Amino acid sequence: MSDLGAGFGYLMKGQRWVAQHGRWFGFGLLPGLVTLVVYAGALIGLGYGADDFVGWATPFADDWSSPWQGILRTGLTALVFVFGLFLAVITFTAVTLLVGQPFYESLSEEVDRSEGGDVPESGLPLWRELWISARDSLRILLRVALYGIILFACGFIPVIGQTAVPAIGFCVSGYFLAEELTAVALQRRGMILKDRLVLLRGRRMLVLGFGVPLTLAFLVPFVAVFLMPGAVAGATLLARDLVDPDAAPDPGPGPGTADSGDAPAPRAWSA
Repeated sequence: MSDLGAGFGYLMKGQRWVAQHGRWFGFGLLPGLVTLVVYAGALIGLGYGADDFVGWATPFADDWSSPWQGILRTGLTALVFVFGLFLAVITFTAVTLLVGQPFYESLSEEVDRSEGGDVPESGLPLWRELWISARDSLRILLRVALYGIILFACGFIPVIGQTAVPAIGFCVSGYFLAEELTAVALQRRGMILKDRLVLLRGRRMLVLGFGVPLTLAFLVPFVAVFLMPGAVAGATLLARDLVDPDAAPDPGPGPGTADSGDAPAPRAWSA
């Protein structure tokens, strides 16, 4: 359980870091503001259209008597909207990081610089970094979509679908949200997606302690935009301690070597 608290601590450290470096906070807001406008429109459309979609998808309930028809369709409408929020939380981060790749790369480097030691650089051209980031984000989103479909189906199970399933959904969202955010710092250290997932699985509770509170906060309108700069800073601090055994106790299993086609060998890895 101590790892849960430690993960939350990294989230708070990141927010404190940007609060003390106001110029970088403003710098990191820009990509989130652009993405927020697009997502706000999509969620408003989902809110208006979810009940119509559920009515179309459940024609067998047209002749059901009250209150059973209302209970079924209201419950399914809520599940559709929750599923939409579930995907929005994950994809918001992926899209914002993709749109703001140069912004967050610079912010992450500045966090490394302020903490001392080496400041790893990928050595790749911007187009290559964007391609790797987009490709890895798509792979993560496919994993999330698979989990989302399974959880959506489990939502039809009485009681469990309305209690355990949403909780599991937030944990899944938090875990992959943390992966997306730490990827900014870990890619600069030459770590490919497979190695990053191995690294994070070794400290699963630490990752959940960082990602789940952030997922819950991202459900509040506009909060995601203002927390993104600090989230990137906190994820960089978390990544530093995960890959450096001298920075924190029990950092978990280390990654393998990078794929030479994607990134150079890690510069900041301590054996």
